[in-house]
Amino acid sequence: MKSDALNQIRNIRLDRLAQDFRGLDPNDPGLWPLAPRVAVLVALLLAVLGLAWWFDWKPQGEELEQKRQEEVQLKEEWLSKKRQAVNLDEYRRQLTEIDRQFGALLKQLPSKTEMENLLIDVNQAGLGRGLLFELWKPGAEQLRDFYAEVPVALRLTGGYHDLGNFVGDVAKLPRIVTLNDVAIEVGKDGRLKMDATAVTYRYLDDAEIAKQKKEKADKAKAAAK
Repeated sequence: MKSDALNQIRNIRLDRLAQDFRGLDPNDPGLWPLAPRVAVLVALLLAVLGLAWWFDWKPQGEELEQKRQEEVQLKEEWLSKKRQAVNLDEYRRQLTEIDRQFGALLKQLPSKTEMENLLIDVNQAGLGRGLLFELWKPGAEQLRDFYAEVPVALRLTGGYHDLGNFVGDVAKLPRIVTLNDVAIEVGKDGRLKMDATAVTYRYLDDAEIAKQKKEKADKAKAAAK
């Protein structure tokens, strides 16, 4: 019985609420019943809040998040610079040591005028071990940032130990020489044949470095047009 009574009360309220929304005059909202006026006010409030969020609060939130990220980045940069400042003397010492080591390595690269003597040393290392040069063909230089690579195609014939000693002699040269693409096979006479590419390195002088930089700058300008 109580349940039936509650259902009747609810139906009456819903009927009254529905009746309040019927026949509303849009030209005179002041005469509307309370329920429609409250509904319109709530809808307007939600619309204003939505517009305020979309056009004002949302951009401000995005800007705030961006500023927070910038703050974190600035803090990291500040900490990094602080660590560098604290260790400045150590960095200078390391830089001096790197310069010293680089200078020592650079001295192992011959200049342009010394390349001929270096190639003669490689040749003499083979002849000194009794090896026969069947091929000696210098290739085109390949320029790098501050040095050039000079490949020389080699084919030598000799005994196993002689070839091994030749490789050791090349490694002991005061200038840097590497043997690449090494291939060894047995010839018809039973002797070993070794094909390899000896790569020597030389440093570029100031004029060559300046010329190389100019060529790169000209190519960059041409590509930008």
